[in-house]
Amino acid sequence: MRTFISFEEAQKIVLSEAPVLESEKCALDCADGRTLSGQVISSENVPPFASSAMDGFAVRSSDFVRQGQEPGQRQRQEPDQGIDRGTSGHLSFEIIEHIAAGVVPTKPLTSGTCARIMTGAPIPAGADSVIPRERAEEVGGRVRFSGVAEQGKHIRPVGEDIGMGSTVFSAGTLITPPVIGMLATLGIHTPDVVRRPVVAIVSSGDEIVAPDKTPGPGQIRNSNGPGLRAQVLQAGGICSAFEHCPDDPGAIRRVIESVRGADLVLFSGGVSVGDHDYVKDVLGEMGMEMLFWKVKQRPGKPLVFGKLGHTLVLGLPGNPVSSAMCFSMYAQPLIRRFLGQNPTPEPLKAFLTDDIKKVEELHYFSRGFAFQDNEGTLKVSLKGPQGSNLYSSVVKANCILHLPAGKASLARGSAVFIDRFPWSDLYLA
Repeated sequence: MRTFISFEEAQKIVLSEAPVLESEKCALDCADGRTLSGQVISSENVPPFASSAMDGFAVRSSDFVRQGQEPGQRQRQEPDQGIDRGTSGHLSFEIIEHIAAGVVPTKPLTSGTCARIMTGAPIPAGADSVIPRERAEEVGGRVRFSGVAEQGKHIRPVGEDIGMGSTVFSAGTLITPPVIGMLATLGIHTPDVVRRPVVAIVSSGDEIVAPDKTPGPGQIRNSNGPGLRAQVLQAGGICSAFEHCPDDPGAIRRVIESVRGADLVLFSGGVSVGDHDYVKDVLGEMGMEMLFWKVKQRPGKPLVFGKLGHTLVLGLPGNPVSSAMCFSMYAQPLIRRFLGQNPTPEPLKAFLTDDIKKVEELHYFSRGFAFQDNEGTLKVSLKGPQGSNLYSSVVKANCILHLPAGKASLARGSAVFIDRFPWSDLYLA
């Protein structure tokens, strides 16, 4: 078992053990927030037929241009048969059909004819341009146009948005409302998605009582269980409930047996070196392969990771800030890996507003507040006291500020990297 390793090495080990989970079908109305398990290739053109982009009239541009004349130039010779030139000099055409959206044209255009057409309606045979209604004047069963028609003008061609055989989405795409709309457009009503990982949460400690209970002397309410469950759900995992067990090896063993079918088990507390920290020892007795224990980081140094059969186990420290931060740095990327997504998106670069001192050999996950100044530069400052027991620092922060190992201090104006909390925004100054 490796011990007291770097943050980068620990995260690499965690992600290397996470397979992309198997695929399953999902109804489109339940697909928001899920992840596509494979490519989506269009089996049709979108749009499937040429249609009008305007309310107006479908015409033949050749009726406005004499042979050899460039499109867009004014007609100078006598109009073709069926075309009438009024006293104003505008061309007049016979209206032979009204085409609404959803109506299939039945009459092809010939010289001197046009069709009234609505936005989204199919273009009739023979037409290659649409003149907007604003440029038309109807007189009886005929219509006069000002100006000329340009070939292809105001026509949405076949496959303008999506071509048949093109790759629309890649595997690992997060399904959002626009993705759902496009899947519906393509007729995909039960997309193939990655199964959501099942995550079990176990908090330990004799001092812990349920959130709806009044703590007695020396007791505190369980914040890690509800907080971690919310983080699991936001990351895309499944967590029906969280468990709690006292600092008792027998109770710990029983709760491990009850959750070992999960893809990932998160322990909060009981993994350090205290006299009542039994979790790591019980997991070892039950056959867990310990991959590492203790990481050169703050908060969360006594982190433990291993495998119990097919179940991955991540033991988080019990302090609420340590628990939340280690989830963001390890469990959240792990869940994203399960889902086939990019586990560690590129962090943002920001610049410190203050001088900061730290322990040189540790990588810090500090709670920060990032914002853009009036020049648009992204800046970041520490958000209040950084004690691992001060959960309010997580509530008030909008990002995790990375302070890398190998430096004992960072000066004001130094470039650093931040990870935005998924529930927070970056505000303009």
